[in-house]
Amino acid sequence: MSPPPSAARLALLAALSAASVYCLYKSRRLRLLKLVSPTPRRGKLFFVSQTGTSKALAQRLFSLLASNGLTFDLIDPQTYEPEDLHKETLVLFVASTWQDGNPPPNGGFLSNWLAESAEDFRVGSLLLTKCKFAVFGVGSRTYGDTYNVVGKEFSKRMRALGAAEVLPVREGDVDEGDLDEVFDGWSREVVRVLRGDMGGNGGTVGGVDGNVSEYELTDVDDEYEDDDDEGVEEDGGGSGVVDLEDIAGKGPSRKTGVVVAKTNGTVNGVKEMVTPVIRASLEKQGYKIIGSHSGVKICRWTKSQLRGRGGCYKHSFYGIESHRCMEATPSLACANKCVFCWRHHTNPVGKSWQWKMDDPLDIVNYAIDLHTKMIKQMKGVPGVKAERLLEGLSPRHCALSLVGEPIMYPEINSLVDELHRRRISTFLVTNAQFPDKIKMLRPITQLYVSVDAATKDSLKAIDRPLFGDFWERFVDSLKALREKQQRTVYRLTLVKGWNTEDIDAYSSLFEIGNPDFVEIKVNERLSNDRSATSKLTMENVPWHCDVKAFSEALAQKSKGAYEVACEHVHSCCVLLAKAEKFKVNGHWFTWIDYDKFHDLVASGRPFDSKDYMAPSPSWSVYGAEEGGFDPAQSRYKKERHHKSAH
Repeated sequence: MSPPPSAARLALLAALSAASVYCLYKSRRLRLLKLVSPTPRRGKLFFVSQTGTSKALAQRLFSLLASNGLTFDLIDPQTYEPEDLHKETLVLFVASTWQDGNPPPNGGFLSNWLAESAEDFRVGSLLLTKCKFAVFGVGSRTYGDTYNVVGKEFSKRMRALGAAEVLPVREGDVDEGDLDEVFDGWSREVVRVLRGDMGGNGGTVGGVDGNVSEYELTDVDDEYEDDDDEGVEEDGGGSGVVDLEDIAGKGPSRKTGVVVAKTNGTVNGVKEMVTPVIRASLEKQGYKIIGSHSGVKICRWTKSQLRGRGGCYKHSFYGIESHRCMEATPSLACANKCVFCWRHHTNPVGKSWQWKMDDPLDIVNYAIDLHTKMIKQMKGVPGVKAERLLEGLSPRHCALSLVGEPIMYPEINSLVDELHRRRISTFLVTNAQFPDKIKMLRPITQLYVSVDAATKDSLKAIDRPLFGDFWERFVDSLKALREKQQRTVYRLTLVKGWNTEDIDAYSSLFEIGNPDFVEIKVNERLSNDRSATSKLTMENVPWHCDVKAFSEALAQKSKGAYEVACEHVHSCCVLLAKAEKFKVNGHWFTWIDYDKFHDLVASGRPFDSKDYMAPSPSWSVYGAEEGGFDPAQSRYKKERHHKSAH
């Protein structure tokens, strides 16, 4: 007769030394024979992060663990020696997947060590048998096959080295809008499992409370079929492991891409771009959401000129009345995840239009309605001038550059036509990833292409594009810009240490797109960016003197084709213009005759950028004493208290 289970366990354990108590496998299910040591060790919580998202999530988990009496060290893996991993009893990973399925730089060494060790026969599968772990992966499904591959690889390699996974890999999509919700759910599961390990007593983690000194055999999740099976079938069901797409109901089929109607954020089976979580995040940042994929926001320069305190650089360069300018977009989605993005990567991303589509007339109507309501809210604000407020209620300009990629919207031409019909001029900015869309655009008052870098490697690093052929798309976009007859602009956003050294490379791009203007500016919002998702600091923001030096060098490289025409010191922004076209008898004509533009559009006849140019005032010209500040406005400076420098 077999002895009772407890006796069998004691007999087995008595025959085994501590060094030989390892993993046992039964019926392809992983079971763990875990060592409970009388010497407690602190758990390790690793964050593998590039933009700061995973780090911020890990910090949140760290606080939750601490509030539940669970003792952990928060670890940046680049400061950790992987050779010490075999000493750990419990580790948690919050791991982002970076470009091309690679880990961010701070996790590269640890990832390589795990890969090499897992494949080294000399190491074997018993190295980490005292260690339990769990992984949360952070990524974006828009990257296709590389979605959350780093988190999955961490899991696979830890298991290959004998570690036991206490929870299946959980995956969060930064673009679905529910990342926080999914991560918080996983965090609660982690706490539940760990407190269960300790009998609810709290204290040191790793199945150890310092009072127990026995061996115990416990089951680990039965979902694992083998090392290569992630436990998720093609249709998202049947395996027992819940995929991220299934958390809020049935997710999009990987075969069809169609979303079932019961999923949150869908209407009649068609996915909405703005999920409730994304909507809440953008509204918190001041955006007014229109329908399911558009937005409008009042600009600080609009507020400034309502007070008569000066307009933005577009007022100085092109004669835009800032208090009558509406910032809007018909697509909150983008195909890039730029390092200097001021939306903190809360807006969705995508490579093609895959969402419910709203009517362009409705978008324009609601945009104007929401914009005017925000203008009305300025009534009674100290300094706001009554006549400016009245003018502001009738927007005369629309900057289609608020967020996202406007030309992704399939009805962009109809939307622009509707704005022009109301004699509202248009400045549209595209991120140079949709050349075919640029080609099919009807006349825009001024069409921009963002030129955030001059080389393939630097563009990849700065814009973090979704497309694998991003560079070819970028070049083709510049070529498409060259064919436009109306005003065209290269917009350069300088980020010190990232894209300010490639004067020659930038100059070579001029020949491809032959733009009318080149705007060279800094990202003002970096100075106020304290988000955990931004890796940039004020050290990456050039001074105006830096922008001027860069602009002058770039103009010189053009050998007279472009000259420095205007500047707006307040915005740290400089304008280069084609001298042969916009400098007439020694005077600059960078401003726009907006009435003439609308008449030309209404005529239906072909026209070009010279047909609606207007003279620039002397105060806007480069080197003017006013520095681009309209003398008709009243300069206002806040009192600032600075610490004395010694």
